[in-house]
Amino acid sequence: MDTQQHGTELDYVTGAPVVGDLAVRWQHGLRSPKSGGEALIQVHAYDEHTYLLRQSKTVSFEAPFLFLLFGNERALLLDTGATADPERFPLRATVDGLIDRWLAEHPREGYELVIAHTHGHGDHVAADGQFADRPRTTVVAREAEAAQEFFGFTDWPGQTVGFDLGGRVLDVFGSPGHHQAAITCYDRWTGLLLTGDTVYPGRLYAADFPAFVATLDRMVEFAEAHPVSHVLGCHVEMSDRPGKDYPIGASYQPRELPLELTVDQLREVRAAARAVADRPGVHRYDFFVLYNGKCTAGQLRLLARGLTHKAAYAVRGLFG
Repeated sequence: MDTQQHGTELDYVTGAPVVGDLAVRWQHGLRSPKSGGEALIQVHAYDEHTYLLRQSKTVSFEAPFLFLLFGNERALLLDTGATADPERFPLRATVDGLIDRWLAEHPREGYELVIAHTHGHGDHVAADGQFADRPRTTVVAREAEAAQEFFGFTDWPGQTVGFDLGGRVLDVFGSPGHHQAAITCYDRWTGLLLTGDTVYPGRLYAADFPAFVATLDRMVEFAEAHPVSHVLGCHVEMSDRPGKDYPIGASYQPRELPLELTVDQLREVRAAARAVADRPGVHRYDFFVLYNGKCTAGQLRLLARGLTHKAAYAVRGLFG
């Protein structure tokens, strides 16, 4: 359903949540450095006011997903990726181009951009500096206190607060466990539940496992009370072989799972976390892997797999 325009205002309420497009083949890296080019940033329109961006694995193996949401008064860019260099990762130019295109279709004066983060890890904040001199732009710092102050939390993390983009309202709540500054955002217009690195098809690291389980409880409770269309995290690390994740550092993932999860899958993650809450270590499931605590042995095995993968990739680059 297209957004209806009433004068200069776009209606982000009627018909929500709208059906968007996730029929996309995400770029997943190159088999070898001699392979053809891949866009540094893949841009996909979920609808005319909602964009998903993925950083190329040729730039960073993290290949995080970013989200750009347009409202009547401002746009929100959620996360800035894993690379600061604008030549290797031209995020500012890409976002400016999308905003210019959107404003050409929906002209208005004084349009703002807010840059916030699902959490403060380096692969989600690296390109913040590209926006430092951008007019009418607010960059929320990566620390928990900054996010709490900006969004207006008075009871962190259990409180849900509204953030208005101008007729398009997001519901935001705290999601510590993976990272102390983590937030979850629900977009009423699309029904997308944006979960950062707390829930996605990949390795779910929980340094504070009680906080992680409490966060999953809040996510499930919220999802059961609202029309959630898709659960979208910020990475894909699992292959389509049940329980098989790609090595850390993998720059080629040809059989990766889709990004989107369902509310039922969110419940599965919560059930698994509850089941292993008193069992530190690595716990493997069909579409995710839980890391309860530091998991030193598991991390060492993961790093060893990553080094083996990189060595094989180098050989393919030289001789493939």
